[in-house]
Amino acid sequence: MPNYRRAYVPGATWFFTVNLLQRRNNDLLVRHVDILRDAVRRVHRLHPFAIDAWVVLPEHMHCVWTLPPGDMAYPLRWRLIKTFFCRALPPAEHRSPLRLLRGERGVWQRRYWEHLIRDDEDFRRHVDYVHINPLKHGLVGRVRDWPYSSFHRDVRRGLYPADWAGCIELAVAGDA
Repeated sequence: MPNYRRAYVPGATWFFTVNLLQRRNNDLLVRHVDILRDAVRRVHRLHPFAIDAWVVLPEHMHCVWTLPPGDMAYPLRWRLIKTFFCRALPPAEHRSPLRLLRGERGVWQRRYWEHLIRDDEDFRRHVDYVHINPLKHGLVGRVRDWPYSSFHRDVRRGLYPADWAGCIELAVAGDA
């Protein structure tokens, strides 16, 4: 078994990418976004953390979290979010023999990508990446048109203009 090394820094800020197991033609996360939101709220109540940015796409999500001082238990939080989400869904997905043997659902990839945010510039770049992701994947023509994003909260807070990152149609027309 591979020996995955994770950094554990109490009170740090992290960027995460979390994927569904089956990513092709799968819209499970947006179809059940209310269940996902409930799972995150439950974990947030049990183990508080700051949500600096979050975007939910059809088959994966990106987020930036800051943990409380002295706390480095982000794996616990992800395990609980995944578990609460799965328990609220009917077991309709295909499960491999190994997952059946282990009593695992076939919803999430076992692992996730995490990156320790190093400084303010790294933080800004990752929050921007989170917010622009629906545009990058061609899901919308403007960042503000994707409903499952903390971008809207950050516009209300005055951190981004509503027209941030422009518009695909204008960018394409400008290249002509």
